[in-house]
Amino acid sequence: MDASSGTALKPLGPEHAESLVALSAEAGWNQVAADWRFMLEHGQGLGMADAAGTWIATALTLPLGPRLSWISMVLTTMTWRGKGIGTHLLRRCIDGVRASGAAAGLDATEFGRPVYLPLGFVDRFPLTRWHLDRAPQARAAPARIRLRRIAASEIHAIAAYDAPRSAMERGAILAHLQSRAPYLAFVAEAEGEVVGFVLGRDGRLAHHIGPVVAESEEIALALAAQSMAAANPPFLMDVPDRHAPMRAWLAASGAVAPRGFMRMTLGEVPGLAAPERLFAVCGPELA
Repeated sequence: MDASSGTALKPLGPEHAESLVALSAEAGWNQVAADWRFMLEHGQGLGMADAAGTWIATALTLPLGPRLSWISMVLTTMTWRGKGIGTHLLRRCIDGVRASGAAAGLDATEFGRPVYLPLGFVDRFPLTRWHLDRAPQARAAPARIRLRRIAASEIHAIAAYDAPRSAMERGAILAHLQSRAPYLAFVAEAEGEVVGFVLGRDGRLAHHIGPVVAESEEIALALAAQSMAAANPPFLMDVPDRHAPMRAWLAASGAVAPRGFMRMTLGEVPGLAAPERLFAVCGPELA
């Protein structure tokens, strides 16, 4: 954090994406260079490098409309933990979000939550990460519901459907996911109207399925099953705990849930704490 410690604080850019994968991989996370690149193209990042120029810590913010900015990738390499570097970068991110007039949001692990609570973050709802190593149980769409692939030209309409249900403006994220993994992207329609969608992406360890947004649990289950049927396992899904049928379907399919997150905010975001139609999130890094 200063000359005497041999570290240097630097802004991060898309050109650093490849070199940052080692940091998230050490932590056992699923990100690939495409994730880092997208976040640094659309958001802002800070990194700490050691005397050799190797990244030892990061923190990022990703705007999700004028009211909300997402904080993620708060990482410190193992040999540098316990020195306050991660908290320093986190505070810098919080200061930047506050200066923009937005609220800050994040998904906290059980280890991160005790750090965020004293900073003023408030619990909104718990999520569970599910790992599935095989194809899931089939799930048919409800009567009169049609599932089909999402075309790139339809992302604007999908984002318009998503915004009031997720309380986020994440059109850029949805477009990125559709272009990156079109084989995972499906929309549900009833009489030509959108009633749900699913997107996903490839990862270092597994395909990440999400977000899943839908008018009902049955539609959400059909979308998730359709998306997984289009790719090879393993799969990850981050599901709000309130959706018991989704959790039961995943468990019946053989999925396990080794960890949880707590969605937290610093400031108010109307609608963010009531995810009735949000059945799976993009992941802690993309909300």
